[in-house]
Amino acid sequence: MNPIVTVQDAVTAFADWNEPTDAELDAIDREMPLILADIDLLDAHIATLDRTPTEMDERRIRRARRRALAARVDLVNTFGAGVVA
Repeated sequence: MNPIVTVQDAVTAFADWNEPTDAELDAIDREMPLILADIDLLDAHIATLDRTPTEMDERRIRRARRRALAARVDLVNTFGAGVVA
């Protein structure tokens, strides 16, 4: 015989009170340029996984890396010093 177990944890894991707070959503909005820059960098790397990177691929990766770094610097300079906009 198999014992019957409850699925209460699975049901309550998605309860209404488990939504992100306004502060968490604001933090995500502030970090969105960095998130998008990191996605572009990952896309550039993924595009070259199954082939030898061409000069154009290397340029795309360099540009994406510079954009990601610039987004990180902007985020740290804007919000790293405790400035909240």
